Amino acid sequence: MVLPYKHEPFTDFTDESNKSAFEKGLATVESYLGKDYDLIVGGERISTEDKIVSINPAKKDEVIGRVSKASRDIAEQAMKAADEAFQTWRKTKPEVRADILFRAAAIVRRRKHEFSALLLKEAGKPWNEADADTAEAIDFMEYYARQMLKLKDGQPVESRPGEYNRYSYIPLGVGVVISPWNFAFAIMAGTTVAALVTGNTVLLKPASATPVVAAKFVEVLEEAGLPKGVVNYIPGSGSEVGDYLVDHPRTRFISFTGSREVGLRIYERASKLSEGQIWLKRVIAEMGGKDTMVIDKEADLELAAQSIVKSAFGFSGQKCSACSRAVIVEDVYDQVVDRVVELTKELTVGDTTDSSIFMGPVIDQAAYDKIMEYVEIGRSEGRLLSGGEGDSSKGYFIQPTVIADLDPKARIMQEEIFGPVVALAKAKDFNEALEIANNTEYGLTGAVITNNRDHIEQAREDFHVGNLYFNRGCTGAIVGYQPFGGFNMSGTDSKAGGPDYLVLHLQAKTTSEML
Repeated sequence: MVLPYKHEPFTDFTDESNKSAFEKGLATVESYLGKDYDLIVGGERISTEDKIVSINPAKKDEVIGRVSKASRDIAEQAMKAADEAFQTWRKTKPEVRADILFRAAAIVRRRKHEFSALLLKEAGKPWNEADADTAEAIDFMEYYARQMLKLKDGQPVESRPGEYNRYSYIPLGVGVVISPWNFAFAIMAGTTVAALVTGNTVLLKPASATPVVAAKFVEVLEEAGLPKGVVNYIPGSGSEVGDYLVDHPRTRFISFTGSREVGLRIYERASKLSEGQIWLKRVIAEMGGKDTMVIDKEADLELAAQSIVKSAFGFSGQKCSACSRAVIVEDVYDQVVDRVVELTKELTVGDTTDSSIFMGPVIDQAAYDKIMEYVEIGRSEGRLLSGGEGDSSKGYFIQPTVIADLDPKARIMQEEIFGPVVALAKAKDFNEALEIANNTEYGLTGAVITNNRDHIEQAREDFHVGNLYFNRGCTGAIVGYQPFGGFNMSGTDSKAGGPDYLVLHLQAKTTSEML
């Protein structure tokens, strides 16, 4: 009997035994820093001369690992291996596929602090953010395994006398999974296991900034008993390997998490018919946001300020769900802004090996440069109240930055920054605040802080985002509790961690037998 789903608890690091266990995990990771990692194609290891060098964004001279880089020839080899493995994997019982996920979740749970410490080193995550990332990866495995057991017998349909009808689900085929660096474990693992538990085979192309955690996860899947060729690990260049696989006639679906620009490029390329292709490719895309917190005049103002700061600056604002802007009703604007600035100035920034540090680095030089450019744009568009400084000499550190008094159409109120910058704007009343909240091309997350029930119901109907939160921050969706995905340019609203998600990796088949 499978126990009911319950999300993986977060670690309490005020407990000294937990702190000590995490430090042991950190020591384990430090013992294998700088190691080489092979590609895995059809269960075979392939080493290439060309390597992706993964570095610690908090300490640029520390190499996390050197990962072999796939070429187009290797990508083609991986496609053939995945295509061949699909012929047997699609007929493997759903219960067996689910059992592999349960086993993989158990292995990761035993190595939880090691994986979190690896995220600390490779992605620059603070302890609590790394712990939540690992917990979410476990949650995806546990949740999707249970969802598959619910879907395995299809859905009930009607039959007539002398006729028996069935409605069942079958897998799609070979999927290309292109995962991001910001949730380098959770989203990479979640998108991979959703594809494989539904009977598909996978070409996994993780983000080039965080390929080591993906290599370690593929090793976990092998240990859990995943057959050769079901998941093929092929990190490489987006323009070389990514485009090639998106265009490939044997690719049946693409599961992508990343920027709006890359998502649109994939959507366009996937829509074109390649020679020999006999299906329409399915695209599952989660692309980003410009997420707004609305602060009503009838709000708990301390809760509002705390929620803005935590949602804006957790993991250096590098979340598609991060609070990138807050719209505050004018009656309480000055109070909330002043408190946000006070709280922001209390935040600590540095190497997150130290558990007391709230905010670590941004991911790399390109991100650092882009965010600092936006800070300068913000200086010209509004009033910079805190932060605005950066230091990339040892790692990519940017101080948490608050910019107030912005026009709703200002660039830093409209464009995704993906860094520790929050834009603040004033609204004359709640209606105008909602209008401003909806004035971007995105629609991922949002939050409303209010004690006015009518305003909560108004926002429930009119605030156009995929994930809307009341009286809390706009980050931190939990698998199975707050299915995650957004509207408009935020993607296909695929609702990861929700009851509809696995169906995106399946196709329905009706069979009808005359008796």
